[in-house]
Amino acid sequence: MAPDVKPGGADLWCTYAAVRTHAWLDRTDALEAPDLTCDYLLSHRNSDGGYAWSRGMPSDAWATFYCTAALKDMGMSVPDPDKTLEWLWTTWSGNAFAMTPGQEPEVWATHFAVRAIIEVLDGEVPAESLLSWLAGLQTPDGGLTWSPNHEDDSADARACFYGVAVWRALNRRTPVAPPWDVPALVSWLQLRQHQDGGFTFSTGTPTPCLWATYRAVGALAMLGEEPAAPCAPWIHQMRATDGTFVRWAGYEVSDVWATFCAVGALKALGEPVEEVALPVLRRLSEIACPTGGYTYREPENAFNALTVAAALLDPDRASGSNELTGWLEACLLPNEDGIMYMPGRGAEVRCTSWALAAGAFAGADQERARIGAWLRSLQNPDGGLGFWEGRGSDLVSTAAAAEAATILSDEGRTMLDVEGLQRFVDSCGIADGALAWANTPGSSPSLRAGLQAQRVLQTCGRPSAGAAKELLDRHRVRSGGWANQGNRVPDLLSTYESVVTADRFAIAVDLEHVGAFLDRVSSGETVAWSPLAPFGEDPLARCLHQLLTARVLRSYPLPALTLS
Repeated sequence: MAPDVKPGGADLWCTYAAVRTHAWLDRTDALEAPDLTCDYLLSHRNSDGGYAWSRGMPSDAWATFYCTAALKDMGMSVPDPDKTLEWLWTTWSGNAFAMTPGQEPEVWATHFAVRAIIEVLDGEVPAESLLSWLAGLQTPDGGLTWSPNHEDDSADARACFYGVAVWRALNRRTPVAPPWDVPALVSWLQLRQHQDGGFTFSTGTPTPCLWATYRAVGALAMLGEEPAAPCAPWIHQMRATDGTFVRWAGYEVSDVWATFCAVGALKALGEPVEEVALPVLRRLSEIACPTGGYTYREPENAFNALTVAAALLDPDRASGSNELTGWLEACLLPNEDGIMYMPGRGAEVRCTSWALAAGAFAGADQERARIGAWLRSLQNPDGGLGFWEGRGSDLVSTAAAAEAATILSDEGRTMLDVEGLQRFVDSCGIADGALAWANTPGSSPSLRAGLQAQRVLQTCGRPSAGAAKELLDRHRVRSGGWANQGNRVPDLLSTYESVVTADRFAIAVDLEHVGAFLDRVSSGETVAWSPLAPFGEDPLARCLHQLLTARVLRSYPLPALTLS
C-alpha cells in the first residue's frame, strides 16, 4: 500500500465480534488488554445514554447493543443502564424499533434493540404488538424480509436470523408461539444450502459464505431445526492452512468476521469447538489493537475503503495509483454488489460513493452495472436509502446513493426512483414551515441534512438554488466556514458540503471566507475537524481540507462526499 495511506485503528464491529468469539469459546480470559478494550467500548457512549459507531456520531441501536453486549461478555457493568434503556425506547415506533429516532423500523434495528433491552439490560418489551409486526416480515416463499413494507421477493437469511432472535428474546420473558408459518420458514432456510454444504443469503446470491451460513443455521437452531444436509464439514473446509477461517472458498484473508461466523455456526450446530479454539485465539490476538479493541486483520494491514479513497482524491497526487484503485475495486466481492468499508463485511453506500468519486471502476461497464443494480435494490419503500441492505433510510445515505448513481449514469442523472427520492426528502422536511431538513423524519434539522436534501432534489430534476442559498446564508459563520447547527462554530465537513452545494447551484463562494476557515483548522501537516477540536492526522479530515484548499487556490472541482 502507498506510504500516504494509513491503516485504521480499532473498529466497533470487529471488537464485538472478537469479544463474542472469546465468550463462545469460554476464553474471555484470553482477551488482549481487556481494560483498554473496555475503555474503547465506553468511549462510544453518548450523553443521551446510547452508543455510537465512533465518537461524535449519533447513538444508534446497533452500536448500543454491540457496546453493552460486549461489556457484559467481558464481565463489566454497563454504566447507568436506566439511561441506556431510556434512549433505546426513543427508537420505538409503537410496533418495532428503528435504528435511530425518526427512522422507519426494520428488523436489523429491532433485533439489536430488543436483545439489548432484554438480554443485556434486563428490561421488558411489549410482546403482542411486536409479534404482530414480526409476522408481517414473512414473504410468500416462506422467508423473512427487512420490514413488512419490503417487497415480497426480498427475503434474506440475515433477516430470518434477526427476526427469529427477537422471538427467542421475547421467550426469555413469556413463552410465545412463533408468529410465522414455521415449516415454510424452515424450508426457505434449508433451501439456501448449496450442494457443498454452505449457505447463501438469498435466492439471488451465488456464493456460499460463512456469514450467510451462521445466520441460516443460527435461525434454524433457534427454531429447533437443522440444515437438510451436513454443514459442519463445509465450515471446516473454510479453514486456512494455519487453522483459521476465511469467509468463502478462494478468499485469501482470515478475518475477524470469518472467525466469528465459523465459531458461531459450529456452536449453533452443537459441534465441538475445542479443535478450532487454539488457532482462533491466536488469530484474534494478532488482530488486537495496541490501544484497545480489535480490527479485522493485522492492524498494520487493516486499511479501509474511505481512507484509501481519500488518498486517491488528493488533488496534489501526480496520478492515480493502480495499487490503491485495485485495492478499492477488490472491495467489490461476491454476493453484495457495492463497495465494502472493510473487505469481507457488508457493502455500504457511503463507501461506494467515495470509491466511485475516487475513480474506481472507471470504464468497467460490467462492474458499474452491478453497482447500479445494487443501489436500485437498496431503495426502501419510503423512497430513501440506508447505509446498506435492509437499513432504515436517512439523508446521508440517500445523498451518497444519489451521487453514486449519478456518477454511474451516462446521462448525468440518477438511475434511482426519483419520485421515491423526492418523497423521502420531503418527509425529512421540518413541518413548521421553516426551510430546513433533518437526517431522518422527526429528528433535529441541520445544515448538512438541508444541503444533502437540495443535492438529491437537484438530481431528481427539482433544483432550488434559492433554498440552497437560504441554508448557506443561515449557517454562515462570520469568521469563516459554515456551522452544522446555528452559525457560531464552523466545522470542516459542513464547510466542505457548503462549498460543494454552492458550486452545484452556481452560487458564488467567497474564497477569502473559506480560506480564513481553512487556516484556522490546519497546523503544518495536521488538520482539525473544527476550531474547537484537536489537531490530528485523520486522513478524511486531511482529504477534505486538501480538496477545499485546491478549490480556493485553483478552482478545483469538488466531488460531493458525504459522511454524516
